[in-house]
Amino acid sequence: MFVQQPIAILDSGVGGLTVAKEVMRQLPREKIVYFGDTARTPYGPRSSDEVVKFTREIVDYLVQFRPKMIVIACNTATAAALEDIRSRVAIPVVGVINPGARAAIGRTVTGCIGVIGTEGTIKSGAYEQALRELSPHVLVVSEACPKFVPLVEMGNFRSPETYETVRGSIGHLHSYPMDTLILGCTHYPFLTETISEVMGQSVKLISSADETAREISTILQDKRKLARGGTVPVHHFFCSGESRVFKTIAQQWLGEQIELTPVVWQVPNIS
Repeated sequence: MFVQQPIAILDSGVGGLTVAKEVMRQLPREKIVYFGDTARTPYGPRSSDEVVKFTREIVDYLVQFRPKMIVIACNTATAAALEDIRSRVAIPVVGVINPGARAAIGRTVTGCIGVIGTEGTIKSGAYEQALRELSPHVLVVSEACPKFVPLVEMGNFRSPETYETVRGSIGHLHSYPMDTLILGCTHYPFLTETISEVMGQSVKLISSADETAREISTILQDKRKLARGGTVPVHHFFCSGESRVFKTIAQQWLGEQIELTPVVWQVPNIS
C-alpha cells in the first residue's frame, strides 16, 4: 500500500502556520506534518546553542513520519540551525530567510529595506547577509521586536494594546527611506494589519511564506517528489505546550478543523 510522504514543518509556536497555509494553498495535494514548540517559545531570547538543540530534537521527532522534506518555518531557527540540520539528514531542508530576502530585493525601489524579527534573528545578521549577497549596495535597517511573538501566541492580533506595542516598537522606522519591510519572523504575518497601519501604505510588507512555498514546490518538482493523484491529504499537527490556544489559532488561520496531538516536552529555563 502506497503511503504518501509528508512535508514536515516546524516552528517555535504558531508562526509557522503562515508557511503551512501557503503550502496548503500552492500545493493542495501535499500532506503536512507540523510541529509547534509552544512549550519553549519564544526562541528569540535563547542562545544559538539552545535553538540548535531544540531544532534537532524536533527534527528527531518528525523523522518518524518519514518526511520527504523538512521546512524550518522559524527565522530564529533558520539562522541558528539550518546548516546543522542539513548536515544531519539526507532529505532537503528549507529555511525561510533566503526566500524572504529574494522577495524583498525584487520589490524595493529605493534600495532601503527594513527587517524586523526576534532578538536571535536580528543579532545573527542572517537577513543582512542574505540581502547583501543579492544586492551589495542595499541599505538594511534591522530592528528586534521581542514583544510581538507573545502577542501572537496569545491570539492577540488586533487590539489597542497590540497597536501601541507595534507603534512603540517600529514607529521610528519612518525616519528611514525604506519602501519594503521584511516580516522576519513567521509569527509577524498574524500582525500584518496592525504593522501596515503603523508603517503606512507606501511600505510593502514581505512575508517569506509565499516565497518559501514556491521554493518547496521547485525543489520537489526537481526531485520528482511532488504528490500525485486527487486524494485530499490529512494533515497532522503537534504542539509541545498548551494545546487549546494553539488549536484555536490554527483553525482560525487555516480556515478548517485540524487534528492536533499534544507532545510532552521537557522545558528548560531560558539561560
